[in-house]
Amino acid sequence: MVRMSNVTPVVIAVLLVELAPAVAFGCAAERAAEIVNRWPLLLRLAFPALLGLPYLVIAVSQHTFRWQWFGLYTALPVVIACLLARAAVADPEQRGNWRDGLILLALGLVVDLRWLDSAWPSGLRGLNNLLLVDAGLYGFLAIRHLSGTGFDFHLQWSDWKTGLRELVFFAPAVIVLGLALGFIHPHANVPPIGKAGLTWAGIFVFVAIPEELFFRAWVQNLLERRVGRLAALLIASVLFGLSHFNKRSAHFNWRYVLLATIAGIFYGRAWRERRRVPASTITHACVDWLWSWWF
Repeated sequence: MVRMSNVTPVVIAVLLVELAPAVAFGCAAERAAEIVNRWPLLLRLAFPALLGLPYLVIAVSQHTFRWQWFGLYTALPVVIACLLARAAVADPEQRGNWRDGLILLALGLVVDLRWLDSAWPSGLRGLNNLLLVDAGLYGFLAIRHLSGTGFDFHLQWSDWKTGLRELVFFAPAVIVLGLALGFIHPHANVPPIGKAGLTWAGIFVFVAIPEELFFRAWVQNLLERRVGRLAALLIASVLFGLSHFNKRSAHFNWRYVLLATIAGIFYGRAWRERRRVPASTITHACVDWLWSWWF
């Protein structure tokens, strides 16, 4: 997402449109859910079909339009909404329903294995992930009304305190282990302040927020209700680690999986302290930012 290329005014406009639902839920989740809840059921379930429009605009402007992709991007958010509407009825205590698990598994595999990336022009495939984030946010927050996610980006001092504390706890261990495994290699790099700030912001918005939303606000949150805090933290961290198995390697990258699993434990600790996605996102963004410049 941070390294999107082939950017045109149309792409920027679509990016802003895709960011709008995340901003709305991040700044006023309860208000947004209340508005949606006033609509007739059929409208609530059909409304996310509009998420097919970003693909339509990009594909037409880039001359890559395919009806099957447009149909999928129109139908998938509706299917997610319908399944989560049924989950809300079947599981009012929000202890986790098979429909929750099915949706999370599908979203995780689609993103991790890049099943839908070929629908997008080269350099714009990050828009796919953001579109799926929007579909998940609408389904889990506006339809499922999942509590305790902590997806609230009115940043608080406690978010910075917790996020940076976990960074301090995590960094020494992962640096020593990463060097011992030959996974990281320190190098001198002093970036310009402006570029460094923009890079951190890009990682925060386009990498850390989506991953923390998925693994902490949804996966760890639901697991806690079934298996308890410690087990949920460990399971979510292992899943987070496994999601990196194909990163920076054509084969199973066990070193990355191990280090990402450890990182997931600290991200999960940051989230669960006050159940705040911003806290774990700060830790996550700082780790990736430091790695990008000095390792």
